[in-house]
Amino acid sequence: MFDHRKYRRFETIRLTDRTWPDQEINQAPDWCSVDLRDGNQALINPMSVEQKTRMFKLLLKIGFKEIEVGFPSASQPDFDFVRKLIEEDLIPADVTIQVLTQAREELISRTFEALEGVKRANVHVYNSTSVVQREQVFAMSKDEIKGIAVQGAIWVRDYAARYPHTEWEFQYSPESFTGTEMDYAVEVCDAVIAQWKPESGQAVVINLPATVEMSSPNVFADQIEYFCRQLQQRDQVRISLHTHNDRGCGVAAAELGVMAGADRVEGTLMGNGERTGNMDIVTMGMNLYSQGVDPELDFSDIKEIIEVVEYCNELPVPARHPWAGELVYTAFSGSHQDAIRKSVNYHEANNKPHWDVAYLPIDPRDINREYEAVVRINSQSGKGGVALVLERDYGIELPKWMHAPLSRIVQTAAEEQGIEVSPQTIYQLYQEHFVAVAEEWQLRSYDLHTEDHQVSASFRIGDAGFKGEGAGLLEALCDALTRHYQCSIEVTQFDQHALGGGTEAEALAAIALQLDGNIQYAVACDEDTSAAALQAMLSAFARGNRAAAEVA
Repeated sequence: MFDHRKYRRFETIRLTDRTWPDQEINQAPDWCSVDLRDGNQALINPMSVEQKTRMFKLLLKIGFKEIEVGFPSASQPDFDFVRKLIEEDLIPADVTIQVLTQAREELISRTFEALEGVKRANVHVYNSTSVVQREQVFAMSKDEIKGIAVQGAIWVRDYAARYPHTEWEFQYSPESFTGTEMDYAVEVCDAVIAQWKPESGQAVVINLPATVEMSSPNVFADQIEYFCRQLQQRDQVRISLHTHNDRGCGVAAAELGVMAGADRVEGTLMGNGERTGNMDIVTMGMNLYSQGVDPELDFSDIKEIIEVVEYCNELPVPARHPWAGELVYTAFSGSHQDAIRKSVNYHEANNKPHWDVAYLPIDPRDINREYEAVVRINSQSGKGGVALVLERDYGIELPKWMHAPLSRIVQTAAEEQGIEVSPQTIYQLYQEHFVAVAEEWQLRSYDLHTEDHQVSASFRIGDAGFKGEGAGLLEALCDALTRHYQCSIEVTQFDQHALGGGTEAEALAAIALQLDGNIQYAVACDEDTSAAALQAMLSAFARGNRAAAEVA
């Protein structure tokens, strides 16, 4: 039964003098990728050695300086991969690999065996401290659970001493930190830190996992701030976060946790991990980037990152994934399309010093995405978006008054097809409904004579000849057609501009004719600006005058 009464509100500390809401993130935290361990254990098919190696190289390329590479005491493949990295000298001098182990001596011993010969490494030991784990899983008291943590710290310290040529960093996680009483979590971590003596120069990380996300991000931030205040040797250790996404707030919790005092964040690319996933480093890093903060990770080729992540994880990156998804920089809504078009033009025309474009929080080109993906057309699209596609992909800039008639044609096609209309289809519809004209209505030649500001002109249209008079060429052609077909013609809109530069540039002429009360639109291009204008009028007339069509 779907019954909310079987659950209760998460109870936590009451931090009434919190300071984290007034903090800002002005620099990137220390990042640690756990794709190769935490992410790998959550895969349907764990990575092969080849996939792990490719992922490791990608992480190095992005710029990670701390990478958790496995749980070598838990499986032979993890052990072998750690040995491969060390023996093949694949670890750069400024990169620290991290390995995970439970607080058991035989596992810790095996872990150090795997790390033999490494230049620098972080040994990450953990045990569960939460109320649920203590009472329901281990049936142990607080003192017994703390004893496991302390003994694990002693073993890590003593085994590390056997390998003096390695630069060691020790890390402890009170697993299920968020479900642990805060004062007890501090007590356990203080006891662990006391064995490692960071005051004597030993590098120490205390990692605080939201193993299961149990509350809103503000509650997590309160827990982090309280913990940091109470920890005895806070200034001598790095505080790390490891948030999960059970409530969909893993990134938000990590950001607020950094504001609350954390120094370091663990996560995975695209958020792969147990259940709903780990904290997504791409999302958090790009969040910083969009606020003008250097994430100190290079996401400039997001396409390559997606390709490698999908290959190694054998899981697709969702099309709506923040920052990286295929459709993130795509606008289907007509109002969005129009706003993007105007905003991009304004941004470029005014040479703004900072990016400030409607609906685009960053410039897609920064991460190797193309503007070709910004606007796509379906039945929900508007006139601005359709016009932008023609301008963007084909260099055809139509006057604003032609946007609506073109959009109606495209929208009808989209509704009939029920799918997205490609740029090629938009171009074909534009040609068919506004440019193409039968041979009988093609302007072959024209001749004009001007006297006292009055134009007399003769026109060769298809195989027929026409004559007319007026104040200009268009008016003369209008007069010729009106007299020949006994109809009412009025030019309601006209626009003409050059396509490109130079003496050989073509002119684009667009026209709207009112024929016996009905509006017809047409476009024509020609190096001769007068010929372009005349052909546009003929094309519009041919589409709208039934009598003329029957004669033709």
